[in-house]
Amino acid sequence: MTVGIIMGSSSDWSTMKHSAEMLDYFGISYETKVVSAHRTPEMMVEYAKNATSEGIDIIIAGAGGAAHLPGMIASLTNAPVIGVPIESKSLKGMDSLLSIVQMPGGIPVATQAIGIPGAKNAGLLAARMIGMSDQAVFEKLSEYTKSLEKKVEDMQNDLK
Repeated sequence: MTVGIIMGSSSDWSTMKHSAEMLDYFGISYETKVVSAHRTPEMMVEYAKNATSEGIDIIIAGAGGAAHLPGMIASLTNAPVIGVPIESKSLKGMDSLLSIVQMPGGIPVATQAIGIPGAKNAGLLAARMIGMSDQAVFEKLSEYTKSLEKKVEDMQNDLK
């Protein structure tokens, strides 16, 4: 399975690279593209309509400000779309979050947290989706969960 990581601007990469890092950890292939809902709407439509025929199974879409990209992509494809609100300067990403999370019934976007934690969780959510049919990814998810447990154990030991 392949994941498409798209973003409205190259400046979003500093956030979205965390999705890519999670996919790298799980050995999941992906592509990255800048696809702007506002500046290149025809490219966005083409990307969404052709994603599954081009081998994209899940789309992670990061957007800031008006943040229309994830929802517009979700309206044009049946592939799962995971939205990542990019932190904006003026409203700290609340504008992005509300734009992505407030989708009308029938057009789902799995919206994550604002910024880097959301991008990381988007990659992890894509891995969990893929892990349902890919045993190697599923096993790697178990290892990842154990590593989180170990981190908490280490934190507890630091308190002693």
